Amino acid sequence: MTMNRLQSGTAALIAFGMIAGAAAPIVVTAPAFAQTSFSDVTTNYWARDFIQALASRDIIKGFPDGSFRPNEPVTRAQFAAMVRKAFNKADVRTGINFVDVSSNYWAYTAIQDTYEMGFLTGYPGNVFNPEQNIPRAQALVSLANGLNYTSTTAAGTVLQGYTDATAIPDYARGSVAAATEKRIVVNYPDVKYLNPNQVATRAEVAAFIYQALVSAGQATALTSPYIVAGATTPTPPADDRIIVKTGTTIPVNYSKAEKILLATNEPKPVPVTLTVAQNVSVQNTVVIPTGSQIVGEMQLVQGGAQFVAKELVLPNGTRSAISANSAVVTKTEEITKGINIAKVLRNAALGAAAAAAISAVTGDKAIATEEVLLGAGLSSVLTLIGVFQGRNKVDLISVDPNKDLNLTLRSDLVFRRAS
Repeated sequence: MTMNRLQSGTAALIAFGMIAGAAAPIVVTAPAFAQTSFSDVTTNYWARDFIQALASRDIIKGFPDGSFRPNEPVTRAQFAAMVRKAFNKADVRTGINFVDVSSNYWAYTAIQDTYEMGFLTGYPGNVFNPEQNIPRAQALVSLANGLNYTSTTAAGTVLQGYTDATAIPDYARGSVAAATEKRIVVNYPDVKYLNPNQVATRAEVAAFIYQALVSAGQATALTSPYIVAGATTPTPPADDRIIVKTGTTIPVNYSKAEKILLATNEPKPVPVTLTVAQNVSVQNTVVIPTGSQIVGEMQLVQGGAQFVAKELVLPNGTRSAISANSAVVTKTEEITKGINIAKVLRNAALGAAAAAAISAVTGDKAIATEEVLLGAGLSSVLTLIGVFQGRNKVDLISVDPNKDLNLTLRSDLVFRRAS
């Protein structure tokens, strides 16, 4: 496995970023000399030294236009690709087959290797969520676990130095404390704010990985005012945190359709982005403004479907992981031969299996290409049509996204009050 990693690592260099919503990263042939200067990383940019140091090792790459795009988010798959190039550790466990990572997925090998080395794990049900943006806390947990670091001091004591320590998820506290002691944590612009649930940017991930290399004795230490200096000094509790409590309702709407139709055998969760319909305020302060986006997916559950939120994107571009979901929608709509198909599909968005079901039952083959498809392309729909062939009717889950998908927070959201 180690030799395979070395061989495949030199075959291509992966730019861990997406261009214009592309489904896979750019892969470019390795140049004779690594590019270390980027048009959007100025000489005084806070993470410049970290970025250049990793670029010189061909661990990270820029884009064909000469940019690095330091503020773009990093997905779990992209993070796996970077970690795989940075570290060459012995395996600590055997690989598993993640249900959402096919063998021909661009980051399949990187995900398998980083799992086997102990850096990354999946979610219940052997789910990996490769396209999910990785939160800062999760990136730090990955590096600390992969390097087998544990805190020498009680986690609560180490973490008191962070003004927003209470926002650190329970699962991450021990590993973040270990990463802090090992000087892996880099916080910009305020070293005392960890922002654990904020989506990690390309610049932040570069800083974390470089510091992890330093901690493992594989890189020379850099000087930066944003590196958290080991065990932190306790500070009084901050009074500038705003907490949106578990159980808070977030009203949402969906502008792309008035109805979402899903079959009970959709091949995978259906991606949907909702819009916050009215301000969410705490103590007369608006913390989630109208127009914020909530990225997530419609998931099938026993008896129906529900929206599960993954990420909150504020109007200013700030991204945070969010745990929230809608109620389970169980309402169905019957599709039969001879039905007024135009009425059924008016202002509707379809899951791949729902589109296939309607096409097979009604005989309208154009549905697969003319209607809004969520979460799958034409090839998936055509493959699924055979499943419904010969049926005279089918019941589809019918979701009114503007009424059925209001969200309930399942864990606290913590914000910092503007100064």
